[in-house]
Amino acid sequence: MGFDNLGAWWLIAAVVLGVAELLVPGVFLIFLAVAAGITGAFLLLFPDMPVAAQLLSFAAWSGIAVWLGRTYYLGRPVESSDPLLNDRVARLLGETVTVVQAINGGSGRVHVGDSEWLARGPDAPVGARVRIVGADGSALRVEPVETLGDGRGA
Repeated sequence: MGFDNLGAWWLIAAVVLGVAELLVPGVFLIFLAVAAGITGAFLLLFPDMPVAAQLLSFAAWSGIAVWLGRTYYLGRPVESSDPLLNDRVARLLGETVTVVQAINGGSGRVHVGDSEWLARGPDAPVGARVRIVGADGSALRVEPVETLGDGRGA
């Protein structure tokens, strides 16, 4: 197998893509590496394969590898120790917060952590305690919190 053989170059490309998969985050280049490896193997078996057939083989095997990989990963979802990591609003659900701009006509602002958020819900005065029950786009949906006799939220 010399370097004048295109099959060897396809196999080298498969190794390079496989190594790149290890260096680059994500799961994509490995599928191209598989396709390049298969194309290289076919080219070693059929050295007279035209370049157009090589490219077609690479494209077809890439599609098949991506489809198989996608099917595999969809059937085996990765468990996360923090499933709400990228869903900031879901993390706030149920949290009790303070109204900093009165909610009038269904809209106002609440203090959440170290920031203020647009809030939608029933009218509430400044200082009232409300509970986050959902979101409408970037606005939080809130509901009043029943207060105890000392004025603190439940």
